[in-house]
Amino acid sequence: MSASGEETAGGEDIRNLGEIGGPLIVCGGIYGNLEALDALLAEADRLGLPPSRIIHTGDVAAYCADPRACAERIRELGLVAIRGNIEEQLATGAEDCGCGFEEDSACAVMADEWFAYVRNQMTDELRGWMRGLPRHLVLTLRGNSVRVVHGGVDNISEYVFGSAPAGVFRAVLEQAGTDVVLAGHTGLPFTRFIGGRVWHNTGSLGMPANDGTPRVWYSLVRPDGDRIVFEHRALTYDYRKTAAKLREAGLPDGYARCLETGLWPSLDILPRAERAARGKPIALRPQIWTGEPAGA
Repeated sequence: MSASGEETAGGEDIRNLGEIGGPLIVCGGIYGNLEALDALLAEADRLGLPPSRIIHTGDVAAYCADPRACAERIRELGLVAIRGNIEEQLATGAEDCGCGFEEDSACAVMADEWFAYVRNQMTDELRGWMRGLPRHLVLTLRGNSVRVVHGGVDNISEYVFGSAPAGVFRAVLEQAGTDVVLAGHTGLPFTRFIGGRVWHNTGSLGMPANDGTPRVWYSLVRPDGDRIVFEHRALTYDYRKTAAKLREAGLPDGYARCLETGLWPSLDILPRAERAARGKPIALRPQIWTGEPAGA
């Protein structure tokens, strides 16, 4: 399948990276967690992967205390990044995070606090950088077309969870028009094979996955002959330092406790299946995709 894009008046909508011949680190939702970002960069160095082989699926800033430092680090090192809803809202000067939270929910109330902090941390230079980021990336990995999105394909703030019916994945994969979609926004890692296509969510680098552990998540996506291997990888880092900085900044303590306990402060956004998985440590094996239909 081919993947094509177009330019829009507000900036680049889709950026084509062309053919990628080797492994990629894919992560999303750094959320201002500088310690986790530094741990990922150290892991990339250990794997021999330069910053140009690291893709970020958006939301560099959110709950944690170092949004400006994280954005500067990504920009200066040249990580390949797209806009999440946070970058889009900051770039346009919006007063809310555009996260898709229900009005007056616990998540929305806490977001008023942390997004005000994030807005005050950002510089005009970083807002300009965010305006220049694409919404999507397209690339080819060993002849297979890949699209990188933040939330949904047409809706940047759409939550596409792993428990969604197969029909939901068929619809969004059809919208994408590619063999593979790499996504973020939900904060939970998962891989779904649907009719010979793949929807892969890396989880979040900046907050735990609500599994009762302080680990955060990224993915290693690598070709293996004619196959593509999707590896969900847990990452350990100095979460105590991150939590202490969050409290020192006066940000909502629920997120500091989340960093320490691995449990989200609110389940507002979660479907029933994901709520039931709260506190259960995640263990994900590498997923091997051959391009052949494997059902739902």
